[in-house]
Amino acid sequence: MSKPDDSDKAENGGPSTVEQYLVKDPERFALNMARMIEQAGKAASAWAEPREKGEVRDHVAEPVVDMVKTFSKLSEYWLGDPQRALEAQTRLFAGYMTVWANAIQKATPNAEAPDDAVKPERGDKRFQDPEWGRNAFFDFLKQAYLVTSRWANELVEHAEGLDEHTRHKASFYVKQVSNAIAPSNFILTNPELFRETVASNGENLVRGMKMLAEDIAAGRGDLKLRQADYAPFEIGKNIATTPGKVIGRSDVAEIIQYDPVTETVLKRPLLICPPWINKFYILDLNPQKSFIRWAIEQGHTVFVISWINPDERHGAKGWEAYIREGLQYGLDMVEKATGEKEVNAIGYCVGGTLLGAALALLAQEGDRRIKSATFFATQVDFTYAGDLKVFVDEDQIAAVERSMSEKGYLDGTKMATAFNMLRSGDLIWPYVINNYMRGKEPLPFDLLYWNSDSTRMAAANHSFYLRNCYLENNLSRGTMELAGRTVSLADITIPVYNLATKEDHIAPALSVFQGSQFFGGDVEYVMTGSGHIAGVVNPPAAKKYQYWTGGKPVGDFSTWLAAAHEHQGSWWTHWQHWIENQDNIHVPARKPGKRMKTLGDAPGTYVKVRV
Repeated sequence: MSKPDDSDKAENGGPSTVEQYLVKDPERFALNMARMIEQAGKAASAWAEPREKGEVRDHVAEPVVDMVKTFSKLSEYWLGDPQRALEAQTRLFAGYMTVWANAIQKATPNAEAPDDAVKPERGDKRFQDPEWGRNAFFDFLKQAYLVTSRWANELVEHAEGLDEHTRHKASFYVKQVSNAIAPSNFILTNPELFRETVASNGENLVRGMKMLAEDIAAGRGDLKLRQADYAPFEIGKNIATTPGKVIGRSDVAEIIQYDPVTETVLKRPLLICPPWINKFYILDLNPQKSFIRWAIEQGHTVFVISWINPDERHGAKGWEAYIREGLQYGLDMVEKATGEKEVNAIGYCVGGTLLGAALALLAQEGDRRIKSATFFATQVDFTYAGDLKVFVDEDQIAAVERSMSEKGYLDGTKMATAFNMLRSGDLIWPYVINNYMRGKEPLPFDLLYWNSDSTRMAAANHSFYLRNCYLENNLSRGTMELAGRTVSLADITIPVYNLATKEDHIAPALSVFQGSQFFGGDVEYVMTGSGHIAGVVNPPAAKKYQYWTGGKPVGDFSTWLAAAHEHQGSWWTHWQHWIENQDNIHVPARKPGKRMKTLGDAPGTYVKVRV
């Protein structure tokens, strides 16, 4: 760069553009680089030690091989025809030439600034720093990156002859690679990081490498990316605090009954079946966000299944065990605690999928205690499943099964990483930058504390789920086998409230809509704004988002949505009216322990077991 003159001065009288990128204290900077290397050695040791002891075995090669195979199929299409390959290369070259011409024009004195060759998508927060547009070097990097990543996406979009699964995987992998190589992720190509590094003489990198070493150690050899300051939170103290008692404990679940706050309650108790992939207290984060507490205030006697965080002992526990020792055991405890044989049930995510399968099985067996079923962001048909389907084919499932066979479970960090990859631009790279490059501790956030509190997957349970749901779609096809029976969703004739979330990456609204047609009774399909978590955990007092209601969920989803009625605020009150329409008989409130011995205070012991 040329020597700065007065025109290089920042508008606010600060240092010149060039001066912002010059090291002020070379000796201190060099010392900090040495300290950073020392911390990097600790990070490497934290990674290597468990592998040397045989405590960790890497299976990285398997997903990498799958990505290479997928890109190879994509390349076959474009390189199979020289004319087609030339056209693709020409499009990329033309984009680069536009970027280069723009750079020259911007460097020309008094020239009119040209429009960018390509602009970031709306909501892209990576290039908000003014230097991405003001500084010729960073502006060139940004535009070249955007041109390249958009070109790569178009290669996938316009490749003919790819089966839908391969196209889905190719699109997903291109997105992951694009997010990973963004210039915003590197010190020398991100103006904000560059300035911070120079201003602190590299102290940010020392702090960042120290946190990296700590996070690898916390993951016992794998990176456990911290997304929040977890120290302020303690389960049962300031998170998951709704009062109640543990009234039952099986090998896979604790059953919690919560204290009433109203003089009378609905006669039908409410049993909640949460996912075992995460812990139940997403529904009880704090008093303001707690669906459990709100339901109690509406007059429900609330019971919740708190799943075990499985270990080697639970490797053979499959879906039948989770139904018998979890859901059906929960029904037994509800009946014992209240004397009621009619129950309203809720299932969330995979907990809802289990509930659907259990209802089909119990219908055949004559157990009809559940009189209404509510599904939160639940798939029972996986034809239009979300991006998690990328990880599911015979080769990948076989690899997961080999990994699980060593210990009898899948490590919680593996599943957490898969979920984070669904939104890597929001849940991975911003934290990599903030933590390990800026060296800043993330802020406390109860939702991200819950997100980090990952659980293991029992081998038999997880294998059954992947094969019967994602791979073979047996539940909606009526070919799932449980307890020696072939179960069918058509046998579920009770009223169903089927909630979808509009921006769901895990259970897309279309997938939930599609699943509605397989139930044998009336289905109330409702779509709420936001995503898999925020759309569900949306208390009325927050006055956020909206929800849509309409006719029966049949036919084309877009047609249903076009005719649906939009309502502002939370769907919770709409659901409460629906429940009361099923049965609105009230009885005196029920306190835990009145009819049976309790085993301790809520939230119990199983939920406190961390990976």
